[in-house]
Amino acid sequence: MMTGIDFALVTFVCTFAAALVGMFVRNALPPAHVSKESQDVIRLGMGLVATMTALLLGLVTAAAKGSFDSQDLAIKNTAAGILTLDRLLARYGPETQPTRDLLRRTLADRIETMWPSRASPATRSTLEDSGSVAKTGQGAEEIENEILQLSPQAESQRWFRSEALKLTSEVLRTRWRLLSAGGAVPKQFLIVVIFWLSMTFASFGLSAPRNATVVTVFVIAALSVAAAVFLIFELDGPFDGIIRISSGPMRFALAHLGQ
Repeated sequence: MMTGIDFALVTFVCTFAAALVGMFVRNALPPAHVSKESQDVIRLGMGLVATMTALLLGLVTAAAKGSFDSQDLAIKNTAAGILTLDRLLARYGPETQPTRDLLRRTLADRIETMWPSRASPATRSTLEDSGSVAKTGQGAEEIENEILQLSPQAESQRWFRSEALKLTSEVLRTRWRLLSAGGAVPKQFLIVVIFWLSMTFASFGLSAPRNATVVTVFVIAALSVAAAVFLIFELDGPFDGIIRISSGPMRFALAHLGQ
């Protein structure tokens, strides 16, 4: 499966190669094809393509950033919910201590699943690993089962039990929402963007002289658009690759459980 770096490399190669091809084709074309009138038409046509590319890039970036932010917020809300659940169980009474211990173990397993301690930045996370998903899912369901088995004797305990069940259900729903969330940006969009960018660079090459300065500018421009595609791809996979959602809220919750 292609990573953000792979897409960025493909973008750089396609755009830079298209610019070079345009530069070499320029010298092979008849004079009428590179006249001022022809250049004006080329600029108008490719200006339209460049505008569409900019609009599509903006939409794709907004979609990827929105997906990233929503999942980041879900992680923060889950961490807050887990801390609140722990306090509700503590206030219920000492009989919930085994449930609180199970909550700590389950959260530790979940953190290791989503943010493996030994994974390299470019390694895909184990978020979608079936064994890890089943393990943490069973732990969460066991916590809910233990809360259901509590026998409250006072009105306050009944309230704590009810609120704990609500929080547990919400955490479980958020967990499955994160697992089932796919990419917000279809890869076909990025392929179209790369094609349009390549054609735009080819038009640049048709009107550019062959010298080191022009080639250097093309390299910088190609690297810039490749970096944009890389960022879009990385934001679209918030638990994979180099740019990932922070584990800080979850680790903070783990550190403060039982206090």
